[in-house]
Amino acid sequence: MSNPDIIESLVAGRHHDPFAVLGLHHDGKTRVVRTLQPQAQAVALIDADGEEMAQMERLHDNGLFVAKMPARKRRYRLRITNHDGSRYDTEDPYRFGSSLGELDLYLLGEGSDIRIYNKLGAQVREIDGVRGTRFAVWAPNASRVSVIGDFNDWDGRRHMMRLHPGNGIWEIFIPDIGIGRKYKFEMLDRDGHLLPLKGDPFARYNEPPPGNASIVYDSRYDWQDGDWMQRRSPTPDLDKPVAIYEVHLGSWRRKEHNQYLSYRELADELVDYVSEMGFTHIEFLPVSEHPFDGSWGYQPIGMFAPTHRFGDPDDFRYLVDRCHEQGIGVIVDWVPAHFPRDEHGLRRFDGTALYEHEDPRKGEHADWATLVFNFGRREVVNYLLGSAIYWIDEFHIDALRVDAVASMLYLDYSREDGDWMPNDFGGNENLEAVAFLRQLNAVLHLHGATSYAEESTAWPGVSRPVDQDGLGFTYKWNMGWMNDTLAYMSEDPVHRKHHHDKMTFGLVYAFNENFVLPLSHDEVVHGKGSLLGRMPGDEWQRFANLRAYLGSMYAHPGKKLLFMGSEIAPYTEWNHDQSLDWHLLQYDYHRGVQNLVRDMNALYQGTPALFERDFVADGFEWIDWNDRDASMLSWIRRDAHGGYVICITNFTPVVRYDYRVGVPELRQYVEILNSDAEAYGGSNLGNGGALHADEVEQHGRPYSLSLTVPPLATLWLKPGE
Repeated sequence: MSNPDIIESLVAGRHHDPFAVLGLHHDGKTRVVRTLQPQAQAVALIDADGEEMAQMERLHDNGLFVAKMPARKRRYRLRITNHDGSRYDTEDPYRFGSSLGELDLYLLGEGSDIRIYNKLGAQVREIDGVRGTRFAVWAPNASRVSVIGDFNDWDGRRHMMRLHPGNGIWEIFIPDIGIGRKYKFEMLDRDGHLLPLKGDPFARYNEPPPGNASIVYDSRYDWQDGDWMQRRSPTPDLDKPVAIYEVHLGSWRRKEHNQYLSYRELADELVDYVSEMGFTHIEFLPVSEHPFDGSWGYQPIGMFAPTHRFGDPDDFRYLVDRCHEQGIGVIVDWVPAHFPRDEHGLRRFDGTALYEHEDPRKGEHADWATLVFNFGRREVVNYLLGSAIYWIDEFHIDALRVDAVASMLYLDYSREDGDWMPNDFGGNENLEAVAFLRQLNAVLHLHGATSYAEESTAWPGVSRPVDQDGLGFTYKWNMGWMNDTLAYMSEDPVHRKHHHDKMTFGLVYAFNENFVLPLSHDEVVHGKGSLLGRMPGDEWQRFANLRAYLGSMYAHPGKKLLFMGSEIAPYTEWNHDQSLDWHLLQYDYHRGVQNLVRDMNALYQGTPALFERDFVADGFEWIDWNDRDASMLSWIRRDAHGGYVICITNFTPVVRYDYRVGVPELRQYVEILNSDAEAYGGSNLGNGGALHADEVEQHGRPYSLSLTVPPLATLWLKPGE
């Protein structure tokens, strides 16, 4: 090779096809080996036994070496002597052909490889008997891509990658590189300008700040949850109890000196606590890698990597495994709506708007200072679907809660006129996002997982099947119920009669979707205060209000979600920088709320009427929805086999003596829950555990109960044996 332009572009790290020059090639009838080793003083060819075959000639001062390959020799290695005198033997990455087959490349180009994470990123492999790591990345508009890391002095000239021009995939196998090695991608844009160094979009592990390198990782975890996974059904169990404990891993509990608990420490302490409290599921706020603690994970920069903050990916696997061992399902918050602008992330990844839209009217969320995924690009959809399935397959996650769905569905979401672009039909619906969400949910259900939508509008059919023109989510968060009922509870009881409809309106649409009732993290931050802090009155009344509200919530149609700490009724709102206020449990009122939540979880799971028919209208029946002057509500929940539970809530501090409630049968009724019980911090008024119906007509029924309804309290009654 004597072309000076090729030599100069190669040693400058600007050659678009280094595999065409480096490695073993035929030069006429002669075989030659070329290698670029800028750090080397000398390079020799050696055979498999370590015997030197040839000393390589330096073609350029910047470290381009060449030697004739001896006849009858088929394999070679390199013996490199660096300028500092160190010497080592290594394989030449440029002697290896592509390990991505034609089918792989076809599926990647088509955007239909659902397990794309097995193709792109850093894959620990053995090729031709040599251990190493194959690196692959999608960057179709880059003119050169290199892997740089602590193994090549972060020098982009030493491991320039091979381009597959049909689909923009760059690839290289680097021998002797294994688990724990740090790496980034160095790229030149289409004009040859050096771009900011990029982390791997498919990285499985990342280094802690202030560094932002990706880390080669390969799981060695031995799962113990085979029985759990076998029982996981592709058909959602809508008739099963779901009581979710929403958790921010960094602030549930901390160690001395405000240090995080690790995934493995959480696997012991958190899982035991959730099991003891009787929740059926844990929902983790996003655990995917994110640069900023204050985002709580909602600005992800690593869609395939559990955050380094609490340990490595196998430590996270252990946490999930322990949940399953205790019979607890795991939900993970997943954020496909947007991503941050950090230079080492996806933003203008190859010098162009690759993952986002070029036009800011489609590609930016000004409110969050983030960028929007381009759901119309098949490779981006493939990336996101691959991430979703990665969490299901690799971490045995049972469900994904998809954040900010409304921001995906509407092109004009939080945008002024002129700041958004309509779809091809002139509307504000993001049709590409709709198609993506339908595909996502179909894939998740096929893999035995469920999905939850945080969707705050009246978009129809969010939790209806795709073949019925729905979005296909299993469940939808009922944000309307949450906002209305919390607004009602914030009112002084004397004024509640004027806002009575806020407690009843949710039943107008309760069966239009498969709803979850969320008392989530969003309701206890940003100046909103804690749930307890939203309750009016003196201290006793505030706690009684909270207990009555929670009792009413658990008897209302819909699955349940409670943000961590709400079960101990903290005075102040959630602070992600510190532990929950566990010391409050030394006080009776706080311990009483915790006892109530624990008991309700047990009663809820043991009472089919409270969950079996959450999403069908005949599972619910009003007794009296309109006793607004007394701020009283009463209703019946029914199961599929004739069982039922009666719920009565008094939202005033006035005791209701001889309060008549119409009931279906002339029989004994047992008081199975009284939020005013002494064990919960109440005044211990009630009905002595059981009472018998009378032949007194009430609420259009021939029979009724004469009840003592405690102040600011909820009662649950069920027919006696």
